[in-house]
Amino acid sequence: MKNNILIDIQHKIRKLIHRIPLLDRWLLGELIAPLLFGLTLFTVVSLSVGVMFDLVRKIVESNLPWTIAVQVLLLKLPSFLVISFPMATLIASLLAYSRLSANSELTALRSVGVTASRMIAPAIALALLMTGLTFVFNDVIVPRTNRSAEFTLQRSLGKAIAAEKGDDIIYSRFGRVTGPDGDTGKGLTQLFYATKFRDGKMIGVTVLDFSRFGFTQMLVADHANWSEAQAKWEFNDGKILTLTPSGSTTTADFDRYFYPLSSAPLRIAKLPKDANNMTVSEAIEAEQLLSDAGDRKEARRLRVRIQEKFTVPMACLVFGLIGSSLGARPNSRTSRSQGFGISVVLIFVYYVLSFSFSSLGVKGTLDPLLAAWGPVLISLAGGGVLLRQASR
Repeated sequence: MKNNILIDIQHKIRKLIHRIPLLDRWLLGELIAPLLFGLTLFTVVSLSVGVMFDLVRKIVESNLPWTIAVQVLLLKLPSFLVISFPMATLIASLLAYSRLSANSELTALRSVGVTASRMIAPAIALALLMTGLTFVFNDVIVPRTNRSAEFTLQRSLGKAIAAEKGDDIIYSRFGRVTGPDGDTGKGLTQLFYATKFRDGKMIGVTVLDFSRFGFTQMLVADHANWSEAQAKWEFNDGKILTLTPSGSTTTADFDRYFYPLSSAPLRIAKLPKDANNMTVSEAIEAEQLLSDAGDRKEARRLRVRIQEKFTVPMACLVFGLIGSSLGARPNSRTSRSQGFGISVVLIFVYYVLSFSFSSLGVKGTLDPLLAAWGPVLISLAGGGVLLRQASR
């Protein structure tokens, strides 16, 4: 039964492949080998520089078991594949089309009326496939494997690692406040601060409350926990200081005190510090929380990172267009070493441009949408110019 199912699947795959025009199948076949070469090359280099040397040092100096090191290496692999996918797409398209041009095979295609746009269509299709694959890796796989790698490494080194941890947790709550003249408007009502967050507990908590007109209240506690049953914060071992409109102050100590505030500080504390360890949905939720908390700088940074979740995979399409257009130029003769050199230069230029735009977006000089998509649009326009030159 299983054999019949497998045979049926293989038959359907063959039928699907044969539906692809012969020209496209031939060109895709020429692209696969350099794609695998580039993917292997860039992954090994980046993995060695990024994590392998550090793991070897930990094996020697910290007695990290080699089995754990291999496990961490495998968990880190998807994050380096995301980096390698665009670069491998570039070197594959550049080398494949340069070789075909050097062998006059593209000239033969031009002689029978095949345009440059039609020649690079398989490269663009492959680049789109790599774009989708990069997005899936970057959004679904990498955040989970990065967290697992960190947890596995720290646990094996005997370090106490909390699943929930953070430092300097700040949350600002805004609402309707009454001014001295009796007018009401939107303003700061509560400011929550905790020095540390460990295993669901806020440590060293200070809350400033301005919600009552004329009164300023400060609550200081040794630690606090979110109570689901009460839907309030439970503060322990602290005191409340209240400044009244008349200028007098009152102080009260407490062992346990329930304070009405949302669970937003807890959700902020649980956010991963690195946006690369967030999925798109997690990043959108984090940006909303930070916006509500009044942390405009962090919220703006996350808005840029959310857009980059989509533009990072688009680098595959950019490099696929540029590489194939360069390689498809008449009389293009690029060896493997030259192709690698050209690829390094193009990769450097693109990522410097992306980093510059990203920095301007985080700073607030550029809109987050423009900061993330600007380099992609500029590069696609450059690829279009190269394609036009290749068509002459």
